[in-house]
Amino acid sequence: MLEKDIFTITSSEDFEKQALNVFQYQYHKIAVYKQFCDLLNVAPSEVKTVTDIPFLPIQFFKSHAIITEGVSPKTTFTSSGTTGSITSKHMVADLTLYEKSFTQAFLKAYGNPSEYTILALLPSYLEREGSSLIYMVADLIKQSNNPNSGFYLNQTEELIEKLITLEKNKQKTILLGVSYALLDLIEQQSFHLKNTLIMETGGMKGKRKELIKYELHDRLKKGFGVSEIHSEYGMTELLSQAYSKGNGLFTCPPWMKIYTRDTEDALSYTQGNTGGINVVDLANLHSCAFIATQDLGKCHEDGSFEIIGRFDSSDIRGCNLMVL
Repeated sequence: MLEKDIFTITSSEDFEKQALNVFQYQYHKIAVYKQFCDLLNVAPSEVKTVTDIPFLPIQFFKSHAIITEGVSPKTTFTSSGTTGSITSKHMVADLTLYEKSFTQAFLKAYGNPSEYTILALLPSYLEREGSSLIYMVADLIKQSNNPNSGFYLNQTEELIEKLITLEKNKQKTILLGVSYALLDLIEQQSFHLKNTLIMETGGMKGKRKELIKYELHDRLKKGFGVSEIHSEYGMTELLSQAYSKGNGLFTCPPWMKIYTRDTEDALSYTQGNTGGINVVDLANLHSCAFIATQDLGKCHEDGSFEIIGRFDSSDIRGCNLMVL
């Protein structure tokens, strides 16, 4: 029942109810999470609100197998990382949950994928195995049912020609790319796009110097001739994504929510101030739905949030990496 209930959430009351149900399920079914809660002396009977729920530090995905007991993973997504670094491993027990989550989130944010030509410029992700982003984008490309949709690795000239042709034909298009590759593209060709959304996902992957978000977006807006840069916020350890349609403000689908914890006290919460990002992702049913990330951000009263940077001690990886 939980799988179905997650995607029927329509209010904050629904979200609270389902989050508490998922917590009870994961406490009793996921050994690593139970051990973590027990070490914090948090008993299930004491958890009455979402903010009572312990958030598992994201580093646990590097050192532990986090999956429902007795269930074998259908696939394992892995994070990118520098040579020799330990990467996160997200064992996914039910790929249909992931597919439903990213499809429903896209529908809510942008409409049916079949309305678009979807172009993906994700070289760092294509060059390795186990990317959850590649899995998602490949499925959305398939759903677009458009022969012009597809991935681009090093075919820069082909991509330029494709964008120009699609623009002439007034075809609604989404170009989703890793930041450094988008910058490489506009250094070869400037555009004036009226029918294409530019969506950046991920940082420089060691290819370029990291940029503050507004500087990156300013360069991309000028290079592509667009008024806004869209963004996708997701990570290996999650099964849901938040989207920004500009100004760096992200919104979540109904089954996902962001909280900010005090940077000096991980068990306290703050709003309107910079804090560590805690993510509730109820689609992450058979792993952990309550994750304390290494991102820094701000939450706003309307439910939107922004990513400001990362804790200094975190390793450089993941989607929407921006340094302070």
